[in-house]
Amino acid sequence: MYAFPRKAWERKNLFRRNTMTIDWNKNPLIPAIAQDAETNEILMLAYMNEEAYTLTLETGYAHYFSRSKQRIWKKGESSDHTQEIKDVLLDCDADTVILKIKQNGVACHTGRKSCFFTSVMQEKIILDKEVDTDAIYGVVDTLYHTILERKNAPAEQKSWTKKLLDDKELMLSKIREEADEVCVAINEESDEQVIYESADLLYHTLVGLGYRDISPDRVKQELARRFGMSGITEKESRKK
Repeated sequence: MYAFPRKAWERKNLFRRNTMTIDWNKNPLIPAIAQDAETNEILMLAYMNEEAYTLTLETGYAHYFSRSKQRIWKKGESSDHTQEIKDVLLDCDADTVILKIKQNGVACHTGRKSCFFTSVMQEKIILDKEVDTDAIYGVVDTLYHTILERKNAPAEQKSWTKKLLDDKELMLSKIREEADEVCVAINEESDEQVIYESADLLYHTLVGLGYRDISPDRVKQELARRFGMSGITEKESRKK
């Protein structure tokens, strides 16, 4: 049984001891492996910068740096499927950590217990989904992750999404086409048609984001940044 220090001064001292062995200038991002403290099952791999590492030690819950979202995120911030830290193990080169955790809920954004659910040798999925990801993350994030799955799928697994991702000119032409159809619908068609065309545009835009590996979370961050700022001021700020 692993016991994470509970007293504030113990966490602080542990943090100080560990940070002296990690060269954050040399390794600004380090791999962090989440491992079930009871079963030793590997659940996921993510990355930490110094801030995420500090927050993990100080709060007792796993925090990571998302390379796709370009921000710190607490595991379970959307799903409430948090990871309680029981111990933190640093490797011999001081550039990788293992987090011994108690996983609340599931670890994978696909709704599976572990992120490692595809067997290369068996050529199949070996873990079933345990939760409804649409209900947890929302349809936009779930659709984006599905697009990434199509992007990384073998060539023989054909789909419209993969065809778009493999043909940039086709993808760009579809985004322009769908944007024009939204304008036409807003101008002269029914509410239902506006919704239908907007869904098409959103889907194709998400494919474009997937092509560039840009998480929709970064778009949300940009929208949040603009709250309280006039559109004129925002546009003028781009010219500087």
